Amino acid sequence: MLAVTAAEKYVAAAYGIVFLVVLVYVLIIALKLGRLERELDELTGRVRQRREAEAQRREQVPVG
Repeated sequence: MLAVTAAEKYVAAAYGIVFLVVLVYVLIIALKLGRLERELDELTGRVRQRREAEAQRREQVPVG
Protein backbone atom coordinates (compact mmCIF):
# COMPACT_ATOMS: atom_id res chain seq x y z
CA MET A 1 0.00 0.00 0.00
CA LEU A 2 1.05 3.54 -0.59
CA ALA A 3 1.49 5.66 2.50
CA VAL A 4 0.55 9.32 2.25
CA THR A 5 2.88 11.59 4.13
CA ALA A 6 1.86 14.71 6.00
CA ALA A 7 3.63 16.87 3.41
CA GLU A 8 1.59 15.30 0.61
CA LYS A 9 -1.62 16.00 2.54
CA TYR A 10 -0.65 19.66 2.92
CA VAL A 11 0.16 19.97 -0.76
CA ALA A 12 -3.15 18.37 -1.71
CA ALA A 13 -4.99 20.71 0.67
CA ALA A 14 -3.20 23.74 -0.77
CA TYR A 15 -4.13 22.72 -4.32
CA GLY A 16 -7.72 22.17 -3.20
CA ILE A 17 -7.92 25.61 -1.63
CA VAL A 18 -6.43 27.29 -4.71
CA PHE A 19 -8.90 25.39 -6.90
CA LEU A 20 -11.85 26.54 -4.77
CA VAL A 21 -10.66 30.16 -4.79
CA VAL A 22 -10.34 30.13 -8.60
CA LEU A 23 -13.75 28.47 -8.92
CA VAL A 24 -15.41 31.11 -6.72
CA TYR A 25 -13.66 33.86 -8.70
CA VAL A 26 -14.92 32.44 -12.00
CA LEU A 27 -18.46 32.15 -10.63
CA ILE A 28 -18.42 35.77 -9.44
CA ILE A 29 -17.17 36.96 -12.83
CA ALA A 30 -19.84 34.89 -14.61
CA LEU A 31 -22.58 36.44 -12.47
CA LYS A 32 -21.27 39.94 -13.16
CA LEU A 33 -21.08 39.20 -16.87
CA GLY A 34 -24.69 38.02 -16.89
CA ARG A 35 -25.81 41.18 -15.08
CA LEU A 36 -23.86 43.38 -17.51
CA GLU A 37 -25.38 41.60 -20.50
CA ARG A 38 -28.90 42.18 -19.12
CA GLU A 39 -28.14 45.87 -18.54
CA LEU A 40 -26.69 46.21 -22.04
CA ASP A 41 -29.81 44.63 -23.55
CA GLU A 42 -31.98 47.05 -21.57
CA LEU A 43 -29.95 50.07 -22.68
CA THR A 44 -29.97 48.89 -26.30
CA GLY A 45 -33.74 48.62 -26.16
CA ARG A 46 -34.05 52.13 -24.73
CA VAL A 47 -31.84 53.56 -27.48
CA ARG A 48 -33.83 51.70 -30.14
CA GLN A 49 -37.12 53.05 -28.75
CA ARG A 50 -35.76 56.59 -28.61
CA ARG A 51 -34.52 56.41 -32.20
CA GLU A 52 -37.89 55.09 -33.39
CA ALA A 53 -39.72 57.87 -31.52
CA GLU A 54 -37.41 60.51 -33.04
CA ALA A 55 -37.91 59.08 -36.52
CA GLN A 56 -41.69 59.34 -36.12
CA ARG A 57 -41.49 62.95 -34.91
CA ARG A 58 -39.30 64.16 -37.75
CA GLU A 59 -40.89 66.20 -40.46
CA GLN A 60 -40.61 64.84 -43.97
CA VAL A 61 -38.92 67.47 -46.13
CA PRO A 62 -38.51 67.04 -49.89
CA VAL A 63 -34.94 67.37 -51.08
CA GLY A 64 -34.04 68.85 -54.45
